[in-house]
Amino acid sequence: MYLWHLTPDAPRTPVRVSPGEAVRLVIGSWPIEPGQRVWLELQGPAGEPTRLEARWAHNQGENSYWQVELGPFTRGERVRYRILGASPAGEVSGPEGGFTAGPKLYLALLWHQHQPLYKDSARPGAAGSHRQPWVRLHALRDYYAMAALVAQHPGVHLSVNLTPVLLWQLEDYLERGATDRALELSLKPAETLSVAEQEFVLSYFFEADWHHQIYPHPRYRELFSRRAEGKPFSAQDLRDLQMWFNLSWFGLEFREGEVALPTGETASVRRFVEQGRGFSQADLEALLAEQYKVMRAVIPLHRQLQERGQVEVSTTPFYHPILPLLLDSDGATLDRPGAALPARFARPEDAAAQVERAVEYYTRHFGRPPRGMWPAEGAVSQGVVPLFARQGVRWIASDQGVLARSGRYGYDTGDPDVLAQPYRAEQDGQSLSIFFRDTALSDDIGFRFQGCKDFTAVARAFLDEVKQRFARRFQGDGDRVLSVILDGENAWGAYCEDARPFLHALYGLLEQDREVETVTYSEYLEGNPARGIAPHPAEGQGKVYDLFTGSWIDENGSAPGVDLGTWVGEAEENRAWGLLKEAREALEDAGAIPETHPAAFTALYAAEGSDWFWWFGQDQDSGGDAEFDELFRTHLRNVYRGLGREPPEGLSRRIVSRAETWSFARPVSQVQAGDRLAVQTNCPGRLTWWREGQQAQSAELSPVGGVMAGLRRYRLTLGPLERGRLLFRFGCTHPDCDRKDLCCQGELQAVEVV
Repeated sequence: MYLWHLTPDAPRTPVRVSPGEAVRLVIGSWPIEPGQRVWLELQGPAGEPTRLEARWAHNQGENSYWQVELGPFTRGERVRYRILGASPAGEVSGPEGGFTAGPKLYLALLWHQHQPLYKDSARPGAAGSHRQPWVRLHALRDYYAMAALVAQHPGVHLSVNLTPVLLWQLEDYLERGATDRALELSLKPAETLSVAEQEFVLSYFFEADWHHQIYPHPRYRELFSRRAEGKPFSAQDLRDLQMWFNLSWFGLEFREGEVALPTGETASVRRFVEQGRGFSQADLEALLAEQYKVMRAVIPLHRQLQERGQVEVSTTPFYHPILPLLLDSDGATLDRPGAALPARFARPEDAAAQVERAVEYYTRHFGRPPRGMWPAEGAVSQGVVPLFARQGVRWIASDQGVLARSGRYGYDTGDPDVLAQPYRAEQDGQSLSIFFRDTALSDDIGFRFQGCKDFTAVARAFLDEVKQRFARRFQGDGDRVLSVILDGENAWGAYCEDARPFLHALYGLLEQDREVETVTYSEYLEGNPARGIAPHPAEGQGKVYDLFTGSWIDENGSAPGVDLGTWVGEAEENRAWGLLKEAREALEDAGAIPETHPAAFTALYAAEGSDWFWWFGQDQDSGGDAEFDELFRTHLRNVYRGLGREPPEGLSRRIVSRAETWSFARPVSQVQAGDRLAVQTNCPGRLTWWREGQQAQSAELSPVGGVMAGLRRYRLTLGPLERGRLLFRFGCTHPDCDRKDLCCQGELQAVEVV
């Protein structure tokens, strides 16, 4: 008689055993003969074995099959057993086995929060020095609340990535009196606004998601329609607009009640929401005071949650640069037709400085060095590994597309056992752990779930997919960890109620689940005895060979597979790299170093950030590329000013070609011949356009932007335009559209091209 166990036709079900789950062993014996018996000897906690008789199930071919059921078991219970059998020929001893009851899968969620440097560092005075208000406004909806939401679900552990350039700007508002233009014009009495200032307010203060930030509030919606219809605004209308632009960015919890902050303060804007209209200057000032309370609480809340072990705060190289391109731009993979590398940019000392400054800044604010980093845009290469490891960083993360293209033959990331584990990355005697996110699951939350109605069902479907694709498919007994990483600020504006229903539903399900357990990255690597999590040090991890030079994104229009083409290769991108190279060489020629010319190097490092290059070229469109173009060239001009030199003339010329933007909040009536017209809406839809007397054309608007302001906008650019009258209609296809709003009524619009 022969016994076998855990073969393809005689498995243990399940292979990984969750708490409360029963286990079935199928045991095979050969040959078939009467008088056989099979039993299991189960090792007890005190060392005394327990005998469990197996039940004969069936014969198949020359084999008999037996079954025995065990459990259920509690979390952390270790089970060891031996299979034995007897027949008229005598007793036989089969294989031994065992398992520890625990989650089938660890889930590592990471929310990444970032904004580029909007401040003009050479501008005299702090007032209005920030060109954009998004750091301030996202703090009200996302930076505080994303951590506070997790705190309401103590069974959920996750990671939040806060970039240093984001926190520095928050600090600039709180400690150095910095403001932005929108804040300055929010504080200015409506009666005293100049004509130009009124136009700015009327154009800019509708920069919010129409369906989730404007339409739900009757007065804001009324003002939006008034603007789109071209009606005049009274001083009271302007003041109410100043109020609602700021008010609509507050998170739901602040609009519905009072929130006790870790600073000891309490913040709420409920009374203003209930008032709705007819606001006074005192109301505006009181509202903005509530903003500062929330901003002051962002870092203390994250520090508090990290100290109690529920949240791990990771960081990014200081100004969010694409590190492989700073190391050597010639190492970029380009697979888009017509793409070409720029003149070589290779400044490993700058790449190292970006990482070192991030570690120093983080340590100052959180009282200890960071254990992990999310490289900007998940962009990695073999050469960046030592930059992190030398600074004591223990883990980094990227996208599964990078793992798929690493090594000589690539890795099969469709195999859950391959993707759901950390790897050891090594270079120049340095090593660290690297995790790779599941792209589809991350993108589901970031881009696809917003339009759903039943968020409990959506959250359940997400968790079910995690189980079906990963937790229930692992072949071995070893622990596995799955990474889901995405933008933790911009996705939520497209969700109803700031995504609170979805996040509460997801966290609630994860707290209760026995198969999937959330962890922070350091918790998984170092272990957490209080939660029964074993350590998984880098020494025991498989090595990832030839780490591919790539990021989280596959450039639009390129061959399949992640690359760095979003930031390099097109004419606009390459011109920007050329200007950056010239500024860097000017510093070197002057013999400048960070210690002697700190302002010049600060401006340089800011210009090395990824955000400017993202919007250059045709592969991405923000709906406001010209603004990012100007900010990039402002930082480069400040490099020369930091040297005491006049900036070169080339920095006064645009990188991005000119396009006038038409929107319902800012309808343009006239453009110059030869310019382009970008028709932009906050709703998906189709544009039909024609020149007077000519045949109509039609096309879908493409999604643009969203990375900075968190606005999901849609855009179609027409032109260059010839003289005459351009006519067009927009047809909305938003699923919630009732066809009653001005933007969705399909009214004929006209623009004169002169």
